[in-house]
Amino acid sequence: MIECKIKVTLDSFILDANFKIPGEGITVIYGSSGSGKTTLLRAIAGLEKNQNGFLKVGNLIWQDELNYVETHKRQIGYVFQDAALFEHLNVRGNLDYVIKRSSGLSKDYISSIYSLLDIESLIDRDTKQLSGGEKQRVAIARALLVKPKILLLDEPLSALDLKRKNEILPYFDSLHTQLDIPILYVTHSQDEASRLADHLMLIEDGNIIGNGPVNDMLTRFDMPLSHSSNAVSIIDAKVIGRESEFNLMHLEFSGEQFIVPDNGLPTESLVRIRVAARDVSITKKKQIDTSILNIFPAVVEEIVPEGRAQVMVRLKMNEVVLLACLTNKSASILQLENGLSVFVQVKSVAILS
Repeated sequence: MIECKIKVTLDSFILDANFKIPGEGITVIYGSSGSGKTTLLRAIAGLEKNQNGFLKVGNLIWQDELNYVETHKRQIGYVFQDAALFEHLNVRGNLDYVIKRSSGLSKDYISSIYSLLDIESLIDRDTKQLSGGEKQRVAIARALLVKPKILLLDEPLSALDLKRKNEILPYFDSLHTQLDIPILYVTHSQDEASRLADHLMLIEDGNIIGNGPVNDMLTRFDMPLSHSSNAVSIIDAKVIGRESEFNLMHLEFSGEQFIVPDNGLPTESLVRIRVAARDVSITKKKQIDTSILNIFPAVVEEIVPEGRAQVMVRLKMNEVVLLACLTNKSASILQLENGLSVFVQVKSVAILS
């Protein structure tokens, strides 16, 4: 676990953060601009000193009542919004700068980092010749070459256009699956949060307002993301088969199957599915004469107003939670209430990874 209790005052802004998060996977710190995301990351790195704080990463205590470990001794990898590469050095020079200052790096470890981020072909390039996405891949490799206990990523995609973001996102998927260190990823993008997070921490005005598994944070009605016009649910699934005649792929989750267009992923691949609340409809009986392929039994868990004309419905499909956004009239016609057994129809999904 990572345990943190810190308070930082910067002029009129106060960061007061108290939380525990998993010591593995990707924890996304999500919030609007000015909410304190970067200040929190800097405090964890030791760049913002605070009084009477506590910070424990795994079995390492970096701050308590008696001790304060300085930044250069914290074994962190830090990647900023700007890749911050040394422009007077080429890619090899940027990486060698770290390698020469790190002890115990084997050739195999160095090679594995280069391979993980696919930078072998960039080694002899001038940094000015790199695209934004390539610069960030080099910056992440440089951060990992210190063999950090934790990797801190401060909005690493914010300076990239959509094309470059889509190019680099698969590398973050690789970091997620292949690294055995915790990653803290700061963003104000809900798309990035829903794609990358195992664990989601919501920050607002310097305070942690929510902290838990990603789909819980996206679908809990006491959390803000479940009430946005872009409310979504996240489902983890596995590729189990194909219908080659129709170019379709079957994804198993919690005893059910999604049928989606085949994107060529190998059988047994693990995937993440994003379902928009606006793409979910509800019926009391399972429809037969319909073009919708993905229809599942569910139970209504909770219904809350969403503006003047709509309601948001939280549904349980076995162990999976799904949101549906309906008009008040539709909810009235269906006589929806907590505990009612229904069928959900999912019109479309996005496969994120």
